[in-house]
Parts: sequence; structure tokens; C-alpha cells
Amino acid sequence: MASITIFFSFLILLLTFYATAAPSPPSSASTVCQDTPYPSVCQASLPINNSSANVYDYGRFSIRKSLSSATKFANLIDNYLRSSSGLTVGAINALQDCQYLARLNIEFLSTTFQTINATQTILPDTKSEDTQTILSAILTNTETCIEGLQANAASWTSKNGVIAPIQNDNKLYSVSLALFNKGWASKRSKKIGFSHRYNGFKNGKLPPFKMSQKSKAIFENVGKRKLLQTNSSGNPIVVSNIVVVSQDGTGNFTNITAAVNFAPNNSASTAGYFVIYVTAGLYEEYVNIPKNKKYLMMIGDGINQTIITGNNNVVDGSTTFNSATFIVVSPYFVGVNMTIRNTAGAIKHQAVALRNGADLSTFYSCSFEGYQDTLYAHSMRQFYRECDIYGTVDFIFGNAAAVFQNCNLYPRLPMSGQFNAITAQGRTDPGQNTGTSIQKCNIRAADDLAASNGNTVTYLGRPWKEYSRTVYMQSFMDSLITPAGWSIWSGDFALNTSYYAEFNNSGPGSDTSRRVTWPGFHVINATDAVNFTVSAFISGDEFLPQTGVPYDGGL
Repeated sequence: MASITIFFSFLILLLTFYATAAPSPPSSASTVCQDTPYPSVCQASLPINNSSANVYDYGRFSIRKSLSSATKFANLIDNYLRSSSGLTVGAINALQDCQYLARLNIEFLSTTFQTINATQTILPDTKSEDTQTILSAILTNTETCIEGLQANAASWTSKNGVIAPIQNDNKLYSVSLALFNKGWASKRSKKIGFSHRYNGFKNGKLPPFKMSQKSKAIFENVGKRKLLQTNSSGNPIVVSNIVVVSQDGTGNFTNITAAVNFAPNNSASTAGYFVIYVTAGLYEEYVNIPKNKKYLMMIGDGINQTIITGNNNVVDGSTTFNSATFIVVSPYFVGVNMTIRNTAGAIKHQAVALRNGADLSTFYSCSFEGYQDTLYAHSMRQFYRECDIYGTVDFIFGNAAAVFQNCNLYPRLPMSGQFNAITAQGRTDPGQNTGTSIQKCNIRAADDLAASNGNTVTYLGRPWKEYSRTVYMQSFMDSLITPAGWSIWSGDFALNTSYYAEFNNSGPGSDTSRRVTWPGFHVINATDAVNFTVSAFISGDEFLPQTGVPYDGGL
């Protein structure tokens, strides 16, 4: 820990030296701060006696101060955990989540400063979107820490000594995001097509792998299933190596975690994907794919053939954040042909099947099964294609920029007295690039709900956070969707600030004539809807072709 503290102290010292050239005219701190969500916090944080400063100078100063605050908070969490003898189990679990998230924020802020310190002009599209994504994730991470402490450390008398500092930090992070958006963020100028289509996988098969003859032999001889099929795209997936997981001992590993641990760390994009082929079977294990396992592709034998299952839940002591059966935070992850389950059941309340915080990640032809909080699209940019998602209360939730395309959403039968809400989106700041886009999907009742007495009310979503943003477009909605469409969270919370939209949906549940009349609800046209497509919303054209997964870039 001493070495970590010394490292960050040295890093902060280095960051105090930054460029002073001013390509844009100088501005006062008060003028710059008016464009942020917290002008008073902004003014209190920035130097007010620098007559030559501009938005870039203020932005760098804010990021630098954010990094210092994040480091102090991480040290605070470490101190509490070192003297944990008086802590409840719930408090320890919540603090451990905060510890992980705080360290992630330090890394994100360091990366951001390196990016913005190099230029005083608008960034190229890709770099701008990458930076906006991680600044958005920092806010999500702090919010997750706060929620965990509030939910799991109710009897811990010192929790306010942790919550108060991070709430203040969160306002500073919001200011930093706003200043970045004002100074460095770009707007994509290229025209987004309405008919762009990429045909990758065909009929559930993979296009040709580029791999060594040795790797191909391992796959063909041990895997007993050829996924090396030609497809219409003609673009091969570049693969560095492949290992096989098989419970009968005929593969390289008998469990998934061992294969993940074997995968190389921090692979470069040029090396290609490290593929883990998981043969059919019921894998009762908790899979965690950390951020250093970049470019990892996991392929199963199909939905309900390769099944990964667990039952962690909040009733039995887990935090929601760590209740997931499958956790992935490694950039460029691809998951194909698997079922991921949390079998805790509705009675155990929050019980996550998948928690995804992996940037530019993809799931194709997978199934996610749970009840409350099935799929936690926590943060970063994500794409789901031809997946089945089952759940009851808020079963697609989180604050990622996530697109679900050609998926099947299956509301299940909840506990008595509960209603179903398909989405609970967690955007907390108007500067975040996050939201949930559901395009060309099918919404139908799961078998247990369809066979019930029909008294369960099912909503498209509800505003979990103040700037919650969810769009349904070109999707089929069966009659289970209530005419109002959307549910409140609590009173009039977020009804003015959230953004809920529908575009060109079909089916008996798609009639918008009796929808809610909140200011935040909109029936939109194609001009607005295109902003939530794969190409525009998650920069899909830049990372999806290499995965082989098919997608529609526009409407």
C-alpha cells in the first residue's frame, strides 16, 4: 500500500505541470462554471485569479483535483478495511465494492489527464468518445459505491463518514465531465445511414478463424464441434489461440475460471482474440473476467447447452454489485452461444445473472435468466444481439451505453404484489453518454407469466435515476405491456429530467395514445431515433466488424 500511495503522490505532483498555451480566449471561472451542473462547486474548485485561463486550463485543473480526491477516497476506504474488526459483514462487502471502484476511478482519471494534457483542441471522434465514456463511468462507479453503502451498511455508524466525501467527489467529477464536454468533446459529422447492415455470424456459426495450425488442430480434435464456418461477410476473425473447457476432462480445462486465468494479460488488438470454447454442460461457478484479459472471446455450444449458473443474492448477504454469476470488465469481450443464470428466484430479490462493465463488449446468441436485476449493464459501451433476457423487476438495469438488437425480452411471473419493469436505467448526469436502446426486439410474456391469471402489470421501464434514458424502437410489444407504458419510481422523481422515447414499434402493446404524459416521455421520429442506433450511440462500426457478430448500424 505504501508503494501505491507513493506512486499516486508522485503522479499528482507530475500532473501539476501542464501546458499554458491558450488557443481559445480566456474566461473567468464563474463564466465557465455556469455550463456545469454544480456552478458553486465548480467555482470553489477552480482558481479564480488567473486572468489568462481558458476552458482547457480549467478542465485540466478540475481533472487534476478529481484525481487527488479519488486517491484520498481510496485511501480512506483502505483504512476502514484495515481496521474492519467492528464492521458488519454488509459494511465490509460494500466497502470492498467501493475499494475496487475507487481504484478503477483513479486509473480512469489518470488516463483522462494524459489525454487532455496533450491537446487544447477538440479531440478526434474516437478519442473523444473513449474519454467521455470513462468520465461517465466514474460517476457510475461512485453512485454504485454510495448505493451499496446505503443498502448494506445500514447499521454501521460510520457510514456517513464515507458517503459524505464521495458525494462531494461526485459533484467534482460531474464538473470535470461538463468541462471536458465543453472543451474537448467532438460531434460526429459523418452521415449515419439508415440501411447499413453488417453480416457477420451466419446461422449461429462463426466466420473463419485466422489461427495457427496447432490451435486449429486442438479445436477440431478436442472441441468435437466445428464453428469454423464460412459466412457471407468474408471477414475472418483473427485468433491468437484457443483452449477448450470440457467437464469430462477431454479439453484443456475442466472449469471456465481456470481457462480465464490462463488467458494472456493485456493482449494487443493485432494479436487477435484468445478464444475459450466451453463445451455443453452445467457449470456451477462464478466467472469473473478482469479488465486485463483484453480481447477474450468465449464460445459455448448454444443456449441451454452451455449453462453457467449461480445463486448469489442480496437476501443472503451479497451486494447487488457482487451478486452476479458472470462478471466481465475486460474491453472487447465477446460472448457467444451461452446461458448465464442466477437461480436465487424472485423471493431473494436482487440477484444478478450478468454484470457487464466491459467497454466495447458484445454478447451474441446468449440467454440471461433471473428475476429481479437479471442483467446489470453497469457501465461503458455494450452490444447485445439475438439474446434472450428473462426477468421481473428492473431486469435490464445499469448505466452503460447499451444497445439490444434483435433480442427477445421475456417478463416472468413476479412475486405476489409485484409488477414487472423491463428497464431501470441509471443515468445521473446530463453529460453522460449513457442510456438503453432497444431496437428490433420482441417483448413477450415468459411461459409462467403467460399461464398466470393476467393480473401482473408489466411496464417498459421506470426512472431509477434523475436523467434515466431509455428508447424502444422498431420493436414488437405484445399485449402484456400496460397502456401507460412507463411507471414512476417514487412520486414525481425524474419525470421532468428523464428521457423515455418510442419510435415505430408494433404489436398490441405499442399503442402510444394512452401513454404517460410526463415531460420526459416522447414519441420520436427517425431523425431523433437514429441517435440511438448502433453506429451513432456506441460507435459500433469501429469495434463490431472484428467480432464477426452481425449488426444493423442504423434504422
